[in-house]
Amino acid sequence: QVHLVESGGGLVQAGGSLRLSCAASGNIFSIGAMGWYRQAPENQRDLVASVTSGGSTNYADSVKGRFTISRDNAKNTVYLQMNSLKPEDTAVYYCAASYLGGHLEGGSWGQGTQVTVSS
Repeated sequence: QVHLVESGGGLVQAGGSLRLSCAASGNIFSIGAMGWYRQAPENQRDLVASVTSGGSTNYADSVKGRFTISRDNAKNTVYLQMNSLKPEDTAVYYCAASYLGGHLEGGSWGQGTQVTVSS
């Protein structure tokens, strides 16, 4: 079992920056890829960015060039640096970790952290 705890959400003005962190504990040796999803009210939960255990990254088109995902395997932590934030980035952001060989959505989830971008 992998336990994920997010931090770093909050309220920021448009154009500002936030950095989300997600610390993993438990059976960390079973972790494969890690990533961030977000869900706005009445919307589905969508992938924002992901990073494999080898460091390969993937981003949603809407955040490319503005968000950066990184992973510190020594600290069992994944980060999401969010720059040039827009009101449409407002959502609950969830950290996810896949099991080795599995998909992110079938792995472990954090409790979510609210990001609100004011115009």
